[in-house]
Amino acid sequence: MAKRLFVGSLPFTATQAQLEELFSQAGKVESVNIIIDRFSGRSKGFGFVEMATEEDAQKAIKTLNGSNMDGRPIVVNEAKPQEARPQSGGQRGDFQRQKRW
Repeated sequence: MAKRLFVGSLPFTATQAQLEELFSQAGKVESVNIIIDRFSGRSKGFGFVEMATEEDAQKAIKTLNGSNMDGRPIVVNEAKPQEARPQSGGQRGDFQRQKRW
């Protein structure tokens, strides 16, 4: 079963191909996803790598956490499930409902 890893403190110039090449040293990489800011189109400095097995994921954490990528020490650990965000737009919705012109 594939294991998802969080990769933080990435250089903003890092590409998915570079990340895949780096993590392939620890085992089989299933997928790589660097998170991109939708407004600027630049990397947000973190992403996710999915390793093929639990053993590959643990090896990647052990060998790559703290390693340098373009002069920056990267952070590698198990990805946690995304927490539910509070509903936004409460004020905007209230404001629009109060308008009556």
